[in-house]
Amino acid sequence: MIELGNYNELEILRDTSVGLFLGSEGGTEILLPNKYVPETYAIGDMLRVFCYLDHEERPVSTNIDPFIKRNTFSLLRVAEVNQFGAFLDWGLEKHLLVPFSEQRDKMKEDQWYVVYCYLDEKTFRLVGSNKLERFLENENLTIGNGDKVDLIVTRLTDLGWEVIINNTHKGLVYDNEVFQKIAIGDKIIGYIKNIRPDNKIDVSLQPLGVGSLEPTAEKILNKIVERNGFLPLHDKSNPQDISKVLQMSKKSFKKGIGVLYKARKIEIKEDGVYLI
Repeated sequence: MIELGNYNELEILRDTSVGLFLGSEGGTEILLPNKYVPETYAIGDMLRVFCYLDHEERPVSTNIDPFIKRNTFSLLRVAEVNQFGAFLDWGLEKHLLVPFSEQRDKMKEDQWYVVYCYLDEKTFRLVGSNKLERFLENENLTIGNGDKVDLIVTRLTDLGWEVIINNTHKGLVYDNEVFQKIAIGDKIIGYIKNIRPDNKIDVSLQPLGVGSLEPTAEKILNKIVERNGFLPLHDKSNPQDISKVLQMSKKSFKKGIGVLYKARKIEIKEDGVYLI
């Protein structure tokens, strides 16, 4: 079977005037148009291609990597809005449709949105959705406290930044715990801080517990080296100054310089921290 909206390893079956016909083990065939045909090939070679429907709703393949694939989330730009919905640029010739029924808020041209790509079982077309919670679930969690996870930032609320965890769960990073610049659509690393009884998930952008001391200390050390052996920060520095320079809390900073001091990497003076 050939899976639309995903990459497939297919065999070159024959060469025609319109391109190569590729086939799967199940006997299904699909066209690779001439403009995507590699310079050198032989019948029987295997090609890795992305498969989707073209402007005439015909299955075709391409060697272009799209910005999103089936059953995943990504940040995409709206190229056009018409009576059918919003059409998003996903890197292929035919844009990805987000019907009005799949828009959380009415999408606007040239604006960017995090969307989910899926195969509509009724129309057999690949479509996008901005109603992200439909495709996230926190009932059957696949993560635990302290786990390192992949995040996609989806929106800013009154409490903080909502994030998608490992392409599966919904979480929240509290705004007062963010010490770096982030924006909607950013793909970043996070850590599971707390799983509540109702399975709501609190996420941190910094490693937790004792394990956080080493990477925090390393980050501070790298910044000291970068600044020629001196960092004008100390335990009495303003938290905003620490956050601006190091993108971390004052508490994390104090723990980090404590580790570096015990390791005899730094000397702490009234005006700041010096590299030994």
